Amino acid sequence: MDKEKSYTDELLAEANASILFVANRPQVVMERGEGMYLWDTNGNKYLDFVGGWAVTSLGHSPKVISDALLEQSGKLVNASPGFFNKPMVEFARLLTGLSGLERVFFGSTGAEANESAIKLARKYGAVRKNGAYEIITAKRSFHGRSLATTAATGKAGWEHMFAPQLPGFVKVPFNNIEAMKQAITPRTCAIFIELIQGEGGVYETDPAYIQALRTLCDEQGILLMFDEVQTGIGRTGTMFAYEHYGVMPDVLTLAKGIGGGFPLSAMLTKEAYNLFEAGDQGGTYTGQPLAMAVGLAVVGEVLERKLPQQAAEQGAYLLQKLHGIKEQYGVTDIRGKGLLLAFDLPEPRGAELAAACLQAGLLINSSGPSTIRLIPALIVSKAEIDEMMTLLCNVMDRVFKDVALRG
Repeated sequence: MDKEKSYTDELLAEANASILFVANRPQVVMERGEGMYLWDTNGNKYLDFVGGWAVTSLGHSPKVISDALLEQSGKLVNASPGFFNKPMVEFARLLTGLSGLERVFFGSTGAEANESAIKLARKYGAVRKNGAYEIITAKRSFHGRSLATTAATGKAGWEHMFAPQLPGFVKVPFNNIEAMKQAITPRTCAIFIELIQGEGGVYETDPAYIQALRTLCDEQGILLMFDEVQTGIGRTGTMFAYEHYGVMPDVLTLAKGIGGGFPLSAMLTKEAYNLFEAGDQGGTYTGQPLAMAVGLAVVGEVLERKLPQQAAEQGAYLLQKLHGIKEQYGVTDIRGKGLLLAFDLPEPRGAELAAACLQAGLLINSSGPSTIRLIPALIVSKAEIDEMMTLLCNVMDRVFKDVALRG
């Protein structure tokens, strides 16, 4: 163990000296993963209920991904985005068939997919709406970390980041249809929202609100765009979160779980908005064969194993367990759909709780001062949910025994 610690100390010293600081990372080095678990270089085991922020949809190191990478790498790694390739065509056919949207553009990150949606909305405004360019987003939203998606994001305190920000984004209160109506002007080309604000704390849109948005967009001739970077591909109990609302978007963005951990994203739209001209949009890794093969394997596995249904069932079980500790620990506002869930603590000590859970071998996410977010892989079992609840309660008993978290 001392030898392992020494090796880990060396790795951490190198990491802290050479990797650009962008986050307060715990002083551990992850080395391998399998299913619902991660192991660090000291051999410590962690039950993962963060899942790379909804990325590891099939758990860690699933065989279907390694098999897809091995097979495709022996055939074709890259042919440049200037050509079609076989897995690109197959994956496009699968996604368009599942979503009901006829066209797809592939990228590597959620920000890239959302940038594509922003570009498409502005192209639409330029050619069909007399140069309209403004996009309405929601307060507390999160759309990415590129310059455009940072400007689109409605998180408090982000409005002055990397100034001057890209103009053309109007933020309105979440779930407020009157505010949305008032924000629309002749400059508006699109409305861009998350159906569940994941990074914002797991807050759901109301069905009546989404249906009203669809009607409003149809009346005003503007695009309705859904950011499903976090909610897509089974996460909420259906393949796409918009299925809960009975509303079809004009533009849909996907990432995270679509690649199961491999960098992959997609922007889908209706044939009516197939508006880009040659050179308007692109990217070095657009439709890259390795990513396309992985996407086919991941989405195929989600379908074959009926993981959206699994997410709904296991999510309901996890909600039941959380409600069971509500009175004991003063937990409030338990919320979410499928396996994208959150709850609030009675004190703003979420980061402290997450850090203590890490030490106990459990990974959870504090997405706000008092908010705990749970985003396990879609393969999570009831036994693993029970294990998580035991670890969580043990930590809350130990760490917060001196300060009443229990009402």
